[in-house]
Amino acid sequence: MELVLVARREERLGALAEQLSVPATIVAVDLTDEDAPQRVVDHLREHHAGRLDLLVNNAGAAWRGTFGDVGWENVRRTMELNFDAQVRLTEALLPLLRASAPSAIVNVASTAGRVARAGSGAYSASKFALIGWTDALHLEEREHGVHVGLVLPGFIRTEGFPAAELPSALVSTAEVAAEAIYAAGPGGKAERYVPRPYYLASFFRVVAPRLTRRVLGGKGSQRLSTKTGADAPP
Repeated sequence: MELVLVARREERLGALAEQLSVPATIVAVDLTDEDAPQRVVDHLREHHAGRLDLLVNNAGAAWRGTFGDVGWENVRRTMELNFDAQVRLTEALLPLLRASAPSAIVNVASTAGRVARAGSGAYSASKFALIGWTDALHLEEREHGVHVGLVLPGFIRTEGFPAAELPSALVSTAEVAAEAIYAAGPGGKAERYVPRPYYLASFFRVVAPRLTRRVLGGKGSQRLSTKTGADAPP
């Protein structure tokens, strides 16, 4: 197995590649750049003979704020990274995935793509879009031998989301998310929630939408602290 790591910060990518127990190459690129998809394709052809068995679309960021305060611009930049960039990259890599079939795509969405909270409408919109596109892509690509799976994390403790305000029981880890990605990719599962009980949020959103809105809009609802690597220097 060989990995291709794609992100903006080359130094951190290189350090990660050295820590891994399997061979890994890196592509330091901002996925919102116009030429980003082609650069990834060129790298795969040059260093991996054009073979691609699994694509994990995990790029994303959240810039929080109510629509009345931050408006369309916040929606635009969130969609650009969380949805548009993933679609553009997938389009560029789809011929390689088909040629390497059986292969898989895993789109990492969010529980927020099923249930939206105040102050994160742009983020939820991008994840709702990713989920809908994933469902359609799965139906379209199965005849080509490309499985398309979905992972819906809840609260995952990361650099961008320290989750200091939340009880540890409500927060999962990157390692658990990685296991879910494997299950939704090579494992052939349709989708996985992380942690798994978070599927209840989606369930109640469908069967009890009024109650869900009341709970999410109650006085006990929290504004969570986040930061985003998308604002860090390359």
